[in-house]
Amino acid sequence: MNDQEFGFETQAIRNQLERTQYLEHSVPLYLTSSFVFEDAEDMRASFAEEKERNIYSRYSNPNTNEFVDKICKMEGAEAGFAFASGMAAVYSTFAALLKSGDHIVSASSVFGATHSLFMKYFPKWNIETSYFDINKPETIESFIKPNTKILFAESPTNPAVDIIDLELLGAIAKKYNLILIIDNCFATPYIQQPIKWGAHLVVHSATKLIDGQGRVLGGVTVGNTDLIKEIYLFSRLTGPALSPFNAWVLSKSLETLAVRVEKHCQNALQVAEFLENHPKVKQVKYPFLKSHPQYDIAKKQMSLGGNIVAFEIKGGLEAGRTFLDKIKLCSLSPNLGDTRTIVTHPASTTHSKLSVEERLAVSITDGLVRVSVGLETVKDVIADLQQALS
Repeated sequence: MNDQEFGFETQAIRNQLERTQYLEHSVPLYLTSSFVFEDAEDMRASFAEEKERNIYSRYSNPNTNEFVDKICKMEGAEAGFAFASGMAAVYSTFAALLKSGDHIVSASSVFGATHSLFMKYFPKWNIETSYFDINKPETIESFIKPNTKILFAESPTNPAVDIIDLELLGAIAKKYNLILIIDNCFATPYIQQPIKWGAHLVVHSATKLIDGQGRVLGGVTVGNTDLIKEIYLFSRLTGPALSPFNAWVLSKSLETLAVRVEKHCQNALQVAEFLENHPKVKQVKYPFLKSHPQYDIAKKQMSLGGNIVAFEIKGGLEAGRTFLDKIKLCSLSPNLGDTRTIVTHPASTTHSKLSVEERLAVSITDGLVRVSVGLETVKDVIADLQQALS
């Protein structure tokens, strides 16, 4: 059998570096800053990029190579580069591909740090961003200008768990010759592969479900070879590369991604169904609930609903704070995708610096709570949410 005939789990487990002379069963750590050359010609050809080989761990390393190769196979991508964090991946991807005067069209529902890049820092370099409402995809084309270069979205979104039609975005990107970049962090490549729908690049915060245990930071961008080359050249100069140790941890984490995500999603659906029937809950957003506004789109492009549930508590801001104070089992943390269930109240924490109008524009109401459902016994998670809502 060739690699293309293997299933997702087999690829994740069996796609490893070649064994050394010691014939180890599990890939070793390559904790070295640099690599040596056989002779002057080998060194010259390596720096001239006439051969593929490791030179310096800021450029590449066997552990990061293995991690990237696995993600590429999972996402159906041609090439990739690994970063020290998810935001290093987001920033480096945009910075490598944009120049002064370029324009980004983005969904308004994006991670807070990504929003800050677009609104606070990119304008310093004369790079403008226009936001479209993810619930009004028919308006997207009206935001495109002659200098628009990138179309960007997260799906599902953070923290409101909205869904955008990736096939529609792919068609728009093709029509206007734009680079389509999708943040696939919430779904992971096990649930969704945006390249199938027309994305040119896919970005992940590997800190989340890819690691899955809250241990290390990491990020990765995969996609079109020519675009990745630009990102690689930018990144080998600016230095946001993933450490070999974190790459080793993340590559091992990928071996259990499928089985973990299956359980996460199973638990999340049960949590969502419980919340949907609770008298103190105004609304629940989970992609595989039939009540989700984009349920049909989610079922088309996702194989499972993910591990994030968003719900609105009746009573607004104070009810949200009270809910957090009463939590006993679940964790209060800004992270997500952990084995441990995590609850966050965005309006009083992660998005508290936004005005009420700005929050509502991206579906963040005063009573919105985001639950990253973990791998605990689900009845215990539900019991904790139940007592906190009482």
